[in-house]
This record gives sequence, structure tokens and C-alpha cells, in this order.
Amino acid sequence: MTQHILGGCLCGAVRYRLTERPYNSGLCHCETCRRTGSAPALPWAGIACAAFAITQGAPVAYRSSARVVRSFCGTCGSPLTYFHADKPDKIDVMTCSLDDAEAFPPTEHVWVSEKLAWDVLGDGLPAYATGERET
Repeated sequence: MTQHILGGCLCGAVRYRLTERPYNSGLCHCETCRRTGSAPALPWAGIACAAFAITQGAPVAYRSSARVVRSFCGTCGSPLTYFHADKPDKIDVMTCSLDDAEAFPPTEHVWVSEKLAWDVLGDGLPAYATGERET
């Protein structure tokens, strides 16, 4: 890929660059993501850690569970990344923090077992009870 994918927070204090396209994308409906984004679901795109770099500022890290670290802008509060210790070579970026938030639309719903009752899925995308695809 010759063109970088850029993103950052609302206020511009934190900026990042992706050097490859995400390998997947989705909407997470778990309670922690909902609370992180103050929204019914949090859109994300998965990328290799080696293809992700902070280019400006320093996000704040927050350990939302024993194995998960999320980052956000300490100035405006924009959620930026999700990192799970069980997948040390991968990181999720929040899709709406991309400069082109339309570039990688969701391809699945995860953690629908925790979605809000009034959040009715009608887009026809695959929906998984947990964060893992059922086989």
C-alpha cells in the first residue's frame, strides 16, 4: 500500500497512521464498548500493530479489564484504540476516528449477547453472540 490511512481524535491533539488496510471491521455491542463510546455500539477496524503508529501527541491508556487496554485522547476524550493481551500483534482502531470514517464499513456485529434490547439489527451483517465467530 502506498497511501497511508490517517486518523485521530476530535480536537486533533492525537493523530495516527495506518500503513495497511484493516483485516476486518465490525460493530461491538458489549457493555464496555457501549460505555466507552456512550453509544449503542462501537465501530472498530482491526490492524496489525506493526502497521499502526501514533504520529502526534500521546493518547491516554486505560485498562478496562485485566487483559484489555484502551486508548483515548486526554483532551477531548475521543476513544482511539483497543488492545487485547491475548492478541499481542493486533490492535483495533475506532473506525469513526479515521479521517475517512466511511472507508471501512462494518462487516459483522460482535457481542450481540450484550446489546441493548432496543438496538435492532437490520443490516443483514453476520452477528455473533460473543467476540468470536461461532464455527
